[in-house]
Amino acid sequence: MNIFRFAGDMTHLISILVLLLKIYATKSCSGISLKTQELYAIVFVARYLDLFTDFISVYNTVMKLVFIGCSLAIVWCMRLHRVVRRTYNKDVDTFRHYFLVLGCFLLALFVHEKFTFQEVLWAFSIYLEAVAILPQLVLLQRSGNVDNLTVQYVFFLGAYRAFYILNWIYRYLTEPHFGRWIASVAGLVQTALYADFFYYYFISWKNNAKLQLPA
Repeated sequence: MNIFRFAGDMTHLISILVLLLKIYATKSCSGISLKTQELYAIVFVARYLDLFTDFISVYNTVMKLVFIGCSLAIVWCMRLHRVVRRTYNKDVDTFRHYFLVLGCFLLALFVHEKFTFQEVLWAFSIYLEAVAILPQLVLLQRSGNVDNLTVQYVFFLGAYRAFYILNWIYRYLTEPHFGRWIASVAGLVQTALYADFFYYYFISWKNNAKLQLPA
């Protein structure tokens, strides 16, 4: 594992921990898209079914279990926790995310590296992760003025993708048979979706002001 892959994993983990901190410390999920969290839960469950068939390392197994467990815990809190669920912005979080699930699944059926059950689910999870942030970004734009913990959550998610692009570049330059082109292309698409957010994040940081996204 190279430093870029490790940094990507850690920023991804930090983003989830920041979100859990917001939910459990403030007892609020205001500004958080349940649609995005449900998409991430589907991503992790679909991608990490190999937990039952393949063992790579203790680190790999632990990280997979953490991502699955945390994503399901977040969805549970937002849907079923009697205090947290009251703060959910249901009227603003109206993105029809099931179209993303259907579209990504159909794409995975036709564009994959090998037509097996596990490989198709892996491709599906990669495609879905690339667009899973869309409901959250739409919610932020509709909300306009968002709290700091939500902003940091999205920032670390974007940083995670940026580190993974560096990881792929490093592996392409150092590994003779680096593959997984699907992950690389989807990762570039996902990172591009953060461009507008990072622009306004930089402006707010430069002006030492609270982040405000145009509606």
